[in-house]
Amino acid sequence: MRAATSTRCNAPWKKKNNHVIGDRLPLALAAVELAGDGPVAVLHPSVDADLSALARERVLVISPMATVCAAFQARGFEVAATFPADIRFAAAVVCLTRARAEAQAVLAAAMSVTDGWVLIDGQKTDGSDSMLKALRARTDVSAPISKAHGKIYWTRGGSDFSDWAAGPELHPGGFWTAPGVFSADGVDPASALLVAALPEKMAGTVADLGAGWGYLSAHVLTRDVKAVHLVEAHDMALQCARHNVTDPRAQFHWADATTWRPDDLVDTVVMNPPFHTGRMADPSLGRAFIQAAARVLKPHGALWMVANRHLPYEDTLATSFAKVVDLDGDARFKLVRAERPKRIRG
Repeated sequence: MRAATSTRCNAPWKKKNNHVIGDRLPLALAAVELAGDGPVAVLHPSVDADLSALARERVLVISPMATVCAAFQARGFEVAATFPADIRFAAAVVCLTRARAEAQAVLAAAMSVTDGWVLIDGQKTDGSDSMLKALRARTDVSAPISKAHGKIYWTRGGSDFSDWAAGPELHPGGFWTAPGVFSADGVDPASALLVAALPEKMAGTVADLGAGWGYLSAHVLTRDVKAVHLVEAHDMALQCARHNVTDPRAQFHWADATTWRPDDLVDTVVMNPPFHTGRMADPSLGRAFIQAAARVLKPHGALWMVANRHLPYEDTLATSFAKVVDLDGDARFKLVRAERPKRIRG
């Protein structure tokens, strides 16, 4: 759920690296010396970012995305969703994100725990120019190195950027969100449409795949259900969901919804799946959510889903479920109820 828009985005998943850090980082490291042998934080890299210019044993990859952390862990890196409370870093590399407030918050955190250089890398489309200008207004910053449609520059850690810090906070609308979380500024209209279509009577166990800050789950929990699993890959979104959904029947899972498996199959799945990877539309991500829903449902379970009307999900729904009902929706969004998942043998 992102700022009242129909564009549901996911942080980097399986697409080509948007932060061409592998082209710029070696050039920056040739110009600065990373002091000693202390740890180096790399913040918010894309899933396939090239960090080979850094000694792997020194690196801690910090990303709110479970998908990104899993990918780097598989490559032998230490990973974390947030900064450890008891570690100071010899250096930090900040990969800029598109959301300006989120990028500022990440940079503020890096400045507070880094004793040496803080390197900032990003594409022009990630706001590298505007961030450089903002930094120069308050601290000393190197000249940038430009390559591959982006820039890298650096400054000394330790400056007070606490006014840029941000985390979960109560929105005027009555819910908790944070910068970088989908639908941070208001309820997503597609999710609101799905909530209005959900039946008054729901029972058993429900999974909310791609739960965001918990809007769908909060409404499901007004029904007489046994439990709701909130499955969300973005740690900050899940932190917000813990504020918004305090019902003891809620269970929170920091996980990739496309691969998550419950201990027991569920009766119902609700979802407003993402269909963007970075800036690029990627309908295969929504298809993976549909297939995941079919895997976690009981034989007579049902999926309730909302999606932008132009997205080509019909074939995947037909191959994944025995019955698919079009609930009409509106001009922008289609609502679907799919029943009786097909078990794919293989």
